[in-house]
Amino acid sequence: MESRTLTCIGCPMGCQVTINYDYINDTVDMDSITVTGNTCPRGREYAISEITNPTRTVTGTITLSNRDGRVAPVKTKSPIPKSKVSMVAEALMTISMEAPVKIGDVVINDICDTGVEVVVTNNIE
Repeated sequence: MESRTLTCIGCPMGCQVTINYDYINDTVDMDSITVTGNTCPRGREYAISEITNPTRTVTGTITLSNRDGRVAPVKTKSPIPKSKVSMVAEALMTISMEAPVKIGDVVINDICDTGVEVVVTNNIE
């Protein structure tokens, strides 16, 4: 049996959640999972997600090509697979657009074949 202790990020409580599980054919046996330490259901969901399909929201900046070195803050509109975080961060460094930009403007529709949009998170004139 495998065991991991995680700090849950599902709510502000930051519970120390312990998840125990077994593998069957290199896949987590969902029937073997036990989760302790969570004070709300989100702790259980977070722990299971972390061992089966960890995801992250990526934040960064893009260059504003018509604003002399100025940048605009951006983020993925939804979480992406953790395994693609570095690839997405590198891709963001190559992207530029022209100001003005508004919160919610789509920078790219499908970053690194994740199916996730990258959007602007601040208004810049």
